[in-house]
Amino acid sequence: MRTRSLERAAGSAPRQPGREATATLRSQQTERLRLITLFVDADACPVKDEIYVVSTRYGVPVALVANARMHVPHGFGVQLILVDGAPDAADDWIAQNARQADVVVTADILLAARCLAIGARVLGTDGRPFTEDSIGSALATRELKAYLRETGVASGGPRALSTKDRSRFLSKLDELVQRSLRKA
Repeated sequence: MRTRSLERAAGSAPRQPGREATATLRSQQTERLRLITLFVDADACPVKDEIYVVSTRYGVPVALVANARMHVPHGFGVQLILVDGAPDAADDWIAQNARQADVVVTADILLAARCLAIGARVLGTDGRPFTEDSIGSALATRELKAYLRETGVASGGPRALSTKDRSRFLSKLDELVQRSLRKA
């Protein structure tokens, strides 16, 4: 109030209080949004388009981490991070750069466990979140399936994503990003 009366006394035009408040709010929102990043284990990730939708909605930057070049849309805040061709190079890069409140998208259960340990939120490409409560079971199931494949009892990889899986993924990613933004 005092500032306004001093400005009017000095002969300047009165300010519009709503504009300053709006500018300050936008500045704070922009700062807050930069506090988290979406990290994507991008090699063979089937839900990149859904990730772009959510990242655009919230203005959250995306790091696509891969060991091969791929198309990256311009203007969506997406950056392609190329790592060497070592088997776990993308996983290692994500685990070293993700931090608490970031969101990681991966189908790799070992990477999910590493990211949960640092406090990141982790979502599987089928839309099922990995949590501290569920990661132990997921690791045990992974080991069992690996054993069954080695012994020849089971073969094949994961099933294709259904429309329902994609919808669940989009909804859960939106939810995790909102939670992370509130916590950041």
